[in-house]
Amino acid sequence: MFYVFHGDDEFSRAEALVDFKGRMGDPVVADFNTTYFDGRKVTFGELRHACDTVPFMAEVRLVVVENLLARLTGAHPRGGRAKAPTRDREFLKTLIDYLPHLPETTRLAFVENLTLPGTHPVIKLALTKKRGHVHEFRRPDERSGSLERWIRDRAEKKGGKIDPRVARELASFVGDNLRLLDRELEKLVTYVDGQRPIGVEDVHRLVPYVHEANIFEMADALGRRDGPRASQLLHHMLDRGDDPLYLLAMIVRQFRIMIQVKDLAERGVHPNDVPARLGMKPFVARKGLSQAAKFSMPQLEAIHRKLWEVDLAIKTGQMEPVLALDLFVAGLCGGSTPAGQ
Repeated sequence: MFYVFHGDDEFSRAEALVDFKGRMGDPVVADFNTTYFDGRKVTFGELRHACDTVPFMAEVRLVVVENLLARLTGAHPRGGRAKAPTRDREFLKTLIDYLPHLPETTRLAFVENLTLPGTHPVIKLALTKKRGHVHEFRRPDERSGSLERWIRDRAEKKGGKIDPRVARELASFVGDNLRLLDRELEKLVTYVDGQRPIGVEDVHRLVPYVHEANIFEMADALGRRDGPRASQLLHHMLDRGDDPLYLLAMIVRQFRIMIQVKDLAERGVHPNDVPARLGMKPFVARKGLSQAAKFSMPQLEAIHRKLWEVDLAIKTGQMEPVLALDLFVAGLCGGSTPAGQ
């Protein structure tokens, strides 16, 4: 049989593949009978040789090929398409002819980071042959509510419960990184130990991204020039015991992120490429881009200089830390303009 696992939900794709391999029986024997190929480099000869090899001390063998099908049609990660080289088109034609004749003892899994179109020749073949199977893994989305449902379902799978409001709270802190969400849910379910549903207080207590989320929200308030909300968030974090210098460092970091992402955006870098260029989580980059849109680049640079002056004033004893932060918020939101704007 052959399988096509495609789509942008890397976490669920990988999990499905692990489950798939787990059904092969003894893990040691399964390892002996599993072959992985990088689809960017594999030749048809190498693939066919692996598929035609008889399993060792097992009923089936598994061959996994990553990102081959997109390559053979010239598909691009952002949805574009280029004409595939002649050798790839010949590879695809030969593969289509071969797949219906896979040995009964072989399970061939094509794993693709992209969502392939229904017109892809291998997809069309899989949908018309009993030996072919297609499964699309689509990343859940915050806007549609599917991420919230994913969190609730995942908590139940782990033996816990989380209501929609708490699921939204967790998603707002962690974003749509499913691997990270899974780890945090594991921790939360273990913490409540089945005695009660996971609550907002549990999320605030155990999830390390709460600090980052509060800084995000504070930066949003500063972008709107909403002084009362920015001050409220600042003092909430201070009352919780956060050190003023730590908060200042986090605010500096957030404005530095805004400067970096805005610079790339103004140079024409596609938003999907920004996280990799800067080595940051996609959720952080998206928030930074959204927040940076509320400022001009000269404003961001002036605010960054002002934060440096606040840091210097605190460390040289010219100003008490909490007062310095209050004055910064008031100066930015109260109608005054930092030098350089």
